[in-house]
Amino acid sequence: MYNERRERIRTLLEEKPFVSLRELEEIFPDVSGMTLRRDIEYFEKEGDAIKVRGGARSMKFITTSRDDTITARMRENIPSKDRIARRAADFLETGCSIFIDSGSTLQRIVPYVPNDRYTFTTTNPAAAIELSRIGLPVVNIVGGKLDRDYQTVTGMHAMRFLSDINIDIAFLSPSGLSLRSGFTGGNYSECELKRVVVEKARLVILLMDGSKLNKSLPYTFCHLHQVHIIITDTPLPDDITAEAKSHGVRILDISREDPS
Repeated sequence: MYNERRERIRTLLEEKPFVSLRELEEIFPDVSGMTLRRDIEYFEKEGDAIKVRGGARSMKFITTSRDDTITARMRENIPSKDRIARRAADFLETGCSIFIDSGSTLQRIVPYVPNDRYTFTTTNPAAAIELSRIGLPVVNIVGGKLDRDYQTVTGMHAMRFLSDINIDIAFLSPSGLSLRSGFTGGNYSECELKRVVVEKARLVILLMDGSKLNKSLPYTFCHLHQVHIIITDTPLPDDITAEAKSHGVRILDISREDPS
């Protein structure tokens, strides 16, 4: 009965953007409200829902309506992303623990990783496989729920895994950057995970092309004062540049550098 109830709730979250506690009480009249609240908390930990007043919001409808899928993003601004990734590879340090997130720009860093002794941790299965083919680097892949649209691993299991990992250098990619909202994304679970990475890392490097500027998606994972280096392909707006410099953030605009 326990498994059947949760499977029914999972189906509702797949079908509807919001499932109310009252609705669940009507479907399961023999189950206490406290138990149903625990069910909602379970799906929040699994990354399937967000607990809100009166029920739960389905992550399926939040993530697919707020951000492009990884397939779509991989087709955008390919030359710029490639140059940004190549520049980012200059900051790899032998013997360090390095986190690489699932952004489309970061997937392009793999060809520029030397065959040397690094320890990589990533939420992207495809990147993990390609990194493992290099040879010497040690590769950890975060365990958890695989999001089909974003090809990233998230959820409570992923958060627990990261809690045991030390991170020297974190390479992250936002979906948007604005002065007010900071670095943002459209996937709640992924942004929660990125927050943890930012807090743990000694050096935080953000990779972003110009299409991310002055965009504000629903979830903020960090602000300018938490970042050490921004690598981009276009000059940042004056207000963002001034704020970044006030916090000692190094801005690398590859459009000003020799492409060779």
